[in-house]
Amino acid sequence: MLEREILKKQTSPEIAVEPHTLSERDPTVDISILLPVRSRPEPMKKCLHSLIDLAKKPERIEVLIAFDDDDIDTINYFFENIAPYLDNLKVRYNAMQFKRMGYIRLNEYLNTLAKNSHGAWMFFCNDDAVMITKNWDQAIIDYGTEFALLRTETNHSHPYAIFPIVPRKWVEITGHLSPHQLNDAWISQVAWMLDIVKNIPVLIIHERYDLTGKNGDEVFNNRPMLEGNPSDPRDFHHPIWRKARVCECLKLSKYLKSLGKDLTHFNYGLVGKDADGNEYNIWCKMFLADSGKRIKEFTAWDQQIL
Repeated sequence: MLEREILKKQTSPEIAVEPHTLSERDPTVDISILLPVRSRPEPMKKCLHSLIDLAKKPERIEVLIAFDDDDIDTINYFFENIAPYLDNLKVRYNAMQFKRMGYIRLNEYLNTLAKNSHGAWMFFCNDDAVMITKNWDQAIIDYGTEFALLRTETNHSHPYAIFPIVPRKWVEITGHLSPHQLNDAWISQVAWMLDIVKNIPVLIIHERYDLTGKNGDEVFNNRPMLEGNPSDPRDFHHPIWRKARVCECLKLSKYLKSLGKDLTHFNYGLVGKDADGNEYNIWCKMFLADSGKRIKEFTAWDQQIL
């Protein structure tokens, strides 16, 4: 954790390293907000204020923030302008410093934050996101111990959970939130295959430049994506990664089976046929949620999951 006095002197605090195991659960923490940030002090403040100000029980929320070690201005801004606000509301936080890995390794920031968290639910948020719904935390807490991906409403019109919220058990079983850069896509595809996506009445506005005209900064303009070239072994849609997602589903399905979860959709999808021999598409439920028709290319790249 970054020490305030060290940061003010702009020396070199300890660099975060992903732990091998998940931190111990703290029963007083319901939700762990995981927030990687980069060169956006004001949007970061707006994001955190919206989350905390609209929470019903902010004292039962913890915030884990990933800073790059060269982003001293944002680090100092946090401790001078945001930390006192969190302290006043008794919101726990852990500000972690990383050797800069860049957007292409976003999942590594996220996985490290996740493994250092203590809450029952893990909520991956962006520094350019703004919470709109009052008592949003209660909507999550109401799901109790259910094993599901909670999908908020956004301004994306996309079937993915853009800001995925998953139970702690997800990381206990898989060892990560996502092994690939495209965190929301990974988590969402796994959850759609297992039919465990739950829509919740919570609205988050993503103030991304192409969606709102805001935050058209260097961060937005320098976001290399491992997507769009499925012949590249690093690409999200390459067969290696498609098979890895199915393997993750198989691992999670064992736990779901122990809970008595109906796995009919997943089982039909794996073989591509239902009990009567009719063709069955494992993505059928995700396509129904694609109101904005955002994943047309998906059909060509990911229909063959094995």
